[in-house]
Parts: sequence; structure tokens; C-alpha cells
Amino acid sequence: EGCLHVRLDFNLLTADGVRAYRRFVEEAADLVVTHGGSLSGEHGDGRARGELLPRMYPQSVLRLFERFKAIFDGPGLMNPGIGVRPAPLDANLRYGPPSGAASDVAGRTLLAFPADNGDFTRAVRRCVGVGACRRTDGVGVMCPSYAVTLDEQHSTRGRARLLGEMLDGRVLRGGWRSREVAEALDLCLACKGCRSDCPVGVDMASYKAEFLYQHYRLRWRPREHHTLGGLPRWLRLAPSWLAAGVLGSPGLSRLAAGLGGISTKRPLPVPARQSLRRWLHRRGQPLGAPPRGSVLLWTDTFTDAFDPHVGKAAVELLEHVGFRVEVPASPVCCGLTYLATGRLPAARKVLRRSLAVVQPYLEGGIPIVGLEPSCTAALRSDAAELLPDDPRVGPLRSAVHTLAELLTVRAPDWAPRRVTGHQRAVVQTHCHQHAVLGSTPDAALLAKAGVDVVSRPGGCCGLAGSFGYQRGHEELSVALAERALLPAIRAAGPDAVLVADGFSCRLQARQLSTAAPIHLAELLAPLA
Repeated sequence: EGCLHVRLDFNLLTADGVRAYRRFVEEAADLVVTHGGSLSGEHGDGRARGELLPRMYPQSVLRLFERFKAIFDGPGLMNPGIGVRPAPLDANLRYGPPSGAASDVAGRTLLAFPADNGDFTRAVRRCVGVGACRRTDGVGVMCPSYAVTLDEQHSTRGRARLLGEMLDGRVLRGGWRSREVAEALDLCLACKGCRSDCPVGVDMASYKAEFLYQHYRLRWRPREHHTLGGLPRWLRLAPSWLAAGVLGSPGLSRLAAGLGGISTKRPLPVPARQSLRRWLHRRGQPLGAPPRGSVLLWTDTFTDAFDPHVGKAAVELLEHVGFRVEVPASPVCCGLTYLATGRLPAARKVLRRSLAVVQPYLEGGIPIVGLEPSCTAALRSDAAELLPDDPRVGPLRSAVHTLAELLTVRAPDWAPRRVTGHQRAVVQTHCHQHAVLGSTPDAALLAKAGVDVVSRPGGCCGLAGSFGYQRGHEELSVALAERALLPAIRAAGPDAVLVADGFSCRLQARQLSTAAPIHLAELLAPLA
């Protein structure tokens, strides 16, 4: 006896393809029965073979099946159309020939979806229903919202299914205006965990960005899309001392949050009074020729405005290793906040402007080091989605490194000092770093520095950029932090340090625990 496993690809998107599928299955069933075989596989007959059972069993046996099922399910409410009185094997196909109600979105998406030949429909069909996104054991990152809600619509699979129904148009008829899809995507943290953890590489963060762009196209957007999504612009326009003064006042901060459509249930981060860029310009360059050449520090919005001390530590470390640290002549931005809120034209514009600023460095072969994982990952992955035809994107992706990557690749003979005072560490890896960049170089540097990593919390911290600041997300944000990050901090004890390169991760930990998180650059920085 044997159970034959095959995968034969039929074109179920055309009527001819469906007819070919039916003909093949019927002939295969007759062939199996002729040789005394069974149509029933290890998982039963279900929808795929129920219609074929009369080819294997006599009518008297099929009637017994019906009587037996009626004992337990007289009204026929449980799994109707399967086994007993089965539906046709080519009915209710997940994706069938286009219906008259199908949404015409082919060729109209703004993101490139290069891994799927620019076809959003093909990208959505990546999901084959394996359900790895339904794991709740803390392994991997995806899918954070499902792990808390245990609601299928808030899993990667559930969202992919709803997007498929939207594209098909037979069940969800609203197209890009679908309320059902908008509701399911509302709790997507755009963590990109599915990009790496899903067996078929579903990237729900990109799908959400495209949906939000199409959903709100030529319509009024929620206020937080302009405030949180446009944060880099607001911080660039407002003097740092003014922003620090307003957001540093609890009353004014709550007022600003309320006016901007942002949650008032958690404090807004307060910008530093002196930005990183201003500190770098006032500081000037050290004298002498650097033995390892120059690097360009990508002065992302979060490090520049909120945590300039991280940038200062990175500059001191890189100079100690032997690099000359240069800074872009003008502010740069990866466009991620605009991308995450579906403001794709703005994200393109911002990224093009940044590419123009760093183009001389790209042409000179100067490496670029990023300190914020979400921004670094955006430059390595999302840039190609936003600007697929820009010749500068390829060199940009090759030039961008995390701090640990740069030290490992460009200074392989350098070893960090043995860390004192922080020998035990909890390491929170940013979701985008997990999905796009990886953390092997970071782990190697920590080991060389003598740091004992006592815990690597799995999953998202729960803040996820602007997600935790959007109204209605506050409880879920805290619940996600309580899944792994906060228990790991408490279990490690007060003598362990929390290493978190992501600004969101550090902010979440500061607001919800007594931890004082630090960036890898701060941990490895040379002693004064």
C-alpha cells in the first residue's frame, strides 16, 4: 500500500483550466478504482474528492453514510457539502475564473511588488493557508495581533484571504473601499514578521501600505496619517527647542495629541533640545586621516530628533575603530512613516530627495551606516518597492549597513572592549531587523564583548512605530509587550541591561517598565 503525494499545477483562473482540472481528477479517480485503490488520502475526502465517492462505493454504502451522519447532524448544519451530498469538486474554488464583480486592480498598484512580477493579485495568492501565522508559542515574530486576539481575521492568513475575496469581488464587493479588509488590516502592526517567518514570504506590511493608499485615494484621511505619518516633516519644520517645550509639557502634549488624532492614553516622546545633526555640525571633524576611510551616518528622524545620544555613541565608536564619520549635507528620510500610512506618493518624493542627497557618497563607494533598524530595513527593501526604476536604489541597497554589519565587514580585525557593568543582557531584536536584516553580526559582537545574553524575547514589542499611538490600539499594544518583552525584563532582574536598537522598542520598554534600554552603539562605545 502507498499514499501518493503529488502537486500538479492547474490554471484555475480560467474556465478551460477548471474543465481540464475536472477531467484530470475524474480520470485519475477511475484509474485508482480500477486498480483497487482508495480515493481517500490521509486527510479524508473533503471538498476535493467527495463528489468522486460514488466511483468507489456502491449506492447502498453511500446511503449508510447519510444515515450515520444524520444521527449526529440531522439538520445538516455541520460541514455541509462534504462527504454526504457533496458539492461539485470544482465549486467554491478559492480562486476561480473571474466573475463579473471582480475588482480590476491589475496594473494599478503603486508599489512594484518585484517578487511577484508587479502583480498584486499574485502577491496576495502567495498565501496557501498553511497557518504558520497562527502560532502562539512565541517562536518568530508573526503574527502579533493574532497571538493576542486569537481571531482569524487578524492573522496573516485571514488578511490574505480577505484581500483575495476583495480582488475576486464575489463576496466582498467594495473593492479597495472594502470596510471588511480595512477592519482586518487595522490591527496589522506592519511588523514584516510574515515576510521572513511565513513559509511563502507573504509581506502583509506592503499589502497594507498599498491598500491604505488605494482605500484613501481621493478621500479624507484620518488625522493621524498626517501627524504620525508626516512626523519627519513636522520635526524638520519645528525648531527642536519649541518641539521639546511643547511635547515636554503634559498639558500641551495631550492637547497636541488630541488635535492630531493621536491617543492621549500614553505620553508622546519628547524631542531632545539639540538634534544629532546640530551636534555633529557644531562638533566638526577630528584632525588626521582615518585609517579605515569614511562612512556616511544616516541621520534618521528618530535618532536625530529623539535619541541623539545614540548617534553620539555611534560616532565615538566608529571614530575609535578608525572611520571618519560624515553626515548628509541635508536631512534625509527613508519615507517609512509615509509608507506605513499609505501615503505612497509622499514616500516616493521623500525617498527621491534623500537619494539626491546621498548620491555623491554612492558614487564614491562610501558605505552608509544606519542606526534605526526600521529605517535601515526600509532602505534595503522598501526602496525597491517604491522606486523600482530608479538606478540609485541598487547601489543604495548595497551601501547600507547596520552598525554591527559595518564593523564586521569593514573592520574584521577589530574587537570590542570587554563590557563592564552590563555583562548580562536582554536583547530585543526589532521586527524589521528580524525580517529583513538579520542579527547574526550583532550577536557575534556581543559575544566578543563578553556579554551574556540571558534572553532574546520573541515577537514584537507592541509599539511598532505609530501603531501603539493610534486610538483603539492602546490595550493591544500593552498586551503584546506583556507576551515576551516585559516578562523577559522582569525575569532578567535589575542587573541586566536591555539592548534594543529600535526606537519604538526602547520607548515601549521605558514607558511600560523600569528598564533603561540602550542601543548596541552605547553598549560598545569606548569608555571616556
